[in-house]
Amino acid sequence: MESIRNLYKIGHGPSSSHTMAPQKAALIFKEENEYADEFRITLYGSLAATGKGHLTDIAIIDTLQPYKVEIIWRPETVLPFHTNGMTFEAIVKGESVKEWTVYSIGGGDLSDGTSRTAKEAIYDKTTMKDILEWCHTKGKTFWEYVEDKEGKDIYEYLGTVWDTMEAAIQRGLEGEGLLPGGLGLQRKSSTYFIKSKGYQGSMKSRALIYSYALAVSEENASGGIIVTAPTCGSCGVLPAVLYHLKKNHEVSEKRLIRALATAALIGNIVKHNASVSGAEVGCQGEIGVACAMAAAAACQLFGGSPQQIEYAAEMGLEHHLGLTCDPICGLVQIPCIERNAFAAARALDSCSFAMLSDGKHIINFDKVVKTMKQTGHDLPSLYKETSLGGLAVE
Repeated sequence: MESIRNLYKIGHGPSSSHTMAPQKAALIFKEENEYADEFRITLYGSLAATGKGHLTDIAIIDTLQPYKVEIIWRPETVLPFHTNGMTFEAIVKGESVKEWTVYSIGGGDLSDGTSRTAKEAIYDKTTMKDILEWCHTKGKTFWEYVEDKEGKDIYEYLGTVWDTMEAAIQRGLEGEGLLPGGLGLQRKSSTYFIKSKGYQGSMKSRALIYSYALAVSEENASGGIIVTAPTCGSCGVLPAVLYHLKKNHEVSEKRLIRALATAALIGNIVKHNASVSGAEVGCQGEIGVACAMAAAAACQLFGGSPQQIEYAAEMGLEHHLGLTCDPICGLVQIPCIERNAFAAARALDSCSFAMLSDGKHIINFDKVVKTMKQTGHDLPSLYKETSLGGLAVE
């Protein structure tokens, strides 16, 4: 598995697969073909179906300035390797002289169509079973495995990740007004946060968690700077849980950063063995994985054993199996924003359930990851980020 630096990407929303990755691809192609007169880009499958709602064309055009850019939309054509395919062409005197087909495979990552793990492998173990065995043999836990493979300098990067997450929450809680995109959707995080002050106990706690998740998700929908965890569309879940524990359970920043390492390890296992791309496996690969990551992080912060942490992550993903990706108008707003809030609360529920147990259970995390991958492949394409089915149909 590759470094967790490739899971936590810092950048502008609203979509890691539809905005970040195409932007990155455009920059690579531009730098390699500066002699061109203009560029032509053909978007296929999900990239074409929901690209306008995700600002894919704007991200590409802005990156390729000052060149003239032609965008061709081919939503009906799905390339064999991945539904998020795109072909870049360098045009000289009206003729295409260079062509590059590349794929956005989720979480802001690119692939040339030959491998999904082209980056250098850092982790020698790629399944939860093997990592748990390492923990048992060494007498250590998940964040220590990350430190063992990444080195202590990973904490500096994770510190930047946390600062970015926290800043997104704070900006979001101050945000008001309409979200861009034409749905007429009002920001809600600030009002949820204000209303939380009028409650006590579990209702207050739930209102705060909702407000934090909404804050980050609304920042993402507005094109603000966020961290993929594991994607832009699910970026509000993990920050909300960690911020809530920091504010209400006096968790130190050092322990939060270790929890970030554990959460990323969980996300990396899924990314390596299945997918975190909504266009490939549906929203279970985004919100489901985010919930698993947050559940594991919370369980660690509450003193859970490796077995309890694994159980929390397993429940976070298992109970999102089959979740479809059907954004209205292709925007990362409905139902995406509310799903972040609900998944944050469900992550804490998974943590509580696991902490009350002895960590023993029948369905293990690796089995759920395998099932999620198969379920995603079995889902009709209408429910994988095309805006042609489910809630997206008026």
